[in-house]
Amino acid sequence: SQNNAVDDIEDLISKDDELYYPEGRSIKSRNKVKLRSRQHKEKDNDEKEVPVGDSIIPGTQSIYIRTWGCSHNKSDGEYMAGQLNSYGYKITENPDEADLWLLNSCAVKSPSEESFFNDIRKAKQLKKRLVLAGCVPQGQKNHSLMQDISVVGVQQIDRVVEVVEETLKGHSVRLFGQKRANGKKLGGAPLNLPKIRKNPFVEIIAINTGCLNACTYCKTKHARGDLGSYPIEEIVERAKSAFSEGIAEIWLTSEDTGAYGIDIGVTLPDLLFQLVKVIPDGAMLRIGMTNPPYILEHLEEMAQILSHPRVYSFLHVPVQAGSDKVLYDMRREYTVADFEKVVNYLTEKVPGITIATDIICGFPTEEKEDFAETLSLIERHKFPSVFINQFYPRPGTPAAKMKRIPTEEVKNRSRALTQLFKSYRPYDHKLGQKQRIVVTEVSHDGNHFVGHNKFYDQVLVPKDLDLLGKTVEVDIIDTGKHYLMGKIVQETLVNMPRLSPLSTDVVLRNKDKSLVSFITLF
Repeated sequence: SQNNAVDDIEDLISKDDELYYPEGRSIKSRNKVKLRSRQHKEKDNDEKEVPVGDSIIPGTQSIYIRTWGCSHNKSDGEYMAGQLNSYGYKITENPDEADLWLLNSCAVKSPSEESFFNDIRKAKQLKKRLVLAGCVPQGQKNHSLMQDISVVGVQQIDRVVEVVEETLKGHSVRLFGQKRANGKKLGGAPLNLPKIRKNPFVEIIAINTGCLNACTYCKTKHARGDLGSYPIEEIVERAKSAFSEGIAEIWLTSEDTGAYGIDIGVTLPDLLFQLVKVIPDGAMLRIGMTNPPYILEHLEEMAQILSHPRVYSFLHVPVQAGSDKVLYDMRREYTVADFEKVVNYLTEKVPGITIATDIICGFPTEEKEDFAETLSLIERHKFPSVFINQFYPRPGTPAAKMKRIPTEEVKNRSRALTQLFKSYRPYDHKLGQKQRIVVTEVSHDGNHFVGHNKFYDQVLVPKDLDLLGKTVEVDIIDTGKHYLMGKIVQETLVNMPRLSPLSTDVVLRNKDKSLVSFITLF
């Protein structure tokens, strides 16, 4: 299990962990990159560090894993947990009892990076063995706080067992480098590695790593690098395997899903048209964040795919600013008109679609007139999900060298945008509707199950049936700013696609929850 610190649109909510082991899977053979390790220096008091745990036998110690950040990082953390568990290590939620901490970092925002640094300091104080992963050490290899600490690079997570072994022996290992074949960068570690899913009903598949842009504020580019895509057949095989293990949702993730395949001569629609062929009834596909430039080229195909009954009519398209001048200074490579073309086309062709977006308040070159254009953009479209961020200068980025807007002004702009976002209610018109939802999570307060309808709206239902991983029909009886409240329909069909990927098994229940019948529909 893992302790995840940052919540956003692509984060997991479930607190429960279950182990799912695909049949016939094994850790791939090591690639040709050699591990280079060095013995830790003797301490000032001449006390030598010794291997930890009850035994020096590899695989007998306990590991605490903490992950920050986006769904790509979450997937990496799940893969590392799965490999370590398969090798025999105990994955623990309790950091105090762990022999080693594996900290999987995020470089997007300063708060998450500082939280990561604080955990490094805490681990040192507690004399815990430590392995670092994720975008921070990959992008800041020479940071003073991370010297003499083991690191597994973002494209080397399939070798986490080796790094942990060496670290427990008292060595410091730093394993970076890109995976390449025929002179081209690969997507990363193999997709068929063992995995412990944070949410047993959700499979996160990274379809590519890196991107084609060079945004002036972004630190992730320093870590993930240029675009590297997985072949279509590998992604489809991973999806089929996940469905056979019982998952109800697949999330496609990357730093920019819209750029998928440009490096290998295919497109995102090429992948999606193959994936929808293997999605069983009762399961759903969610497409991850895409920037406007690349999705513009595929609007017609994307509208077809987003209208598919087993694909959520949902797309996360970050605009970041409503001013062309600011977008130019950010090097976003599109205009506000480009973004609105995406929004307007998909809204027309995919009725009811949910489009989520992001805004950065207080970019250094943002004047008051620019911010007014951002407010106008949000007012026009009234997006149901807007992720509002204050500008943070990331070390080593071009924007960090720009003169900053006073902090109080940045906060004022963030408050103004937040007030605008709170002024409208996007779900009230859905009151009284009958909807089909896939239930995959438990709410943060623990009082409800959380499902999603076709448009990926969050629908809360009572925890009075065994609904996790299943599809149910609900009546919408209440709405809030961020959610719908559903009532289970009497004698509803509860799909159970996990029982067989080739059939739809359903249970009919009366209102008193008694079992009426169990049938298999072919």
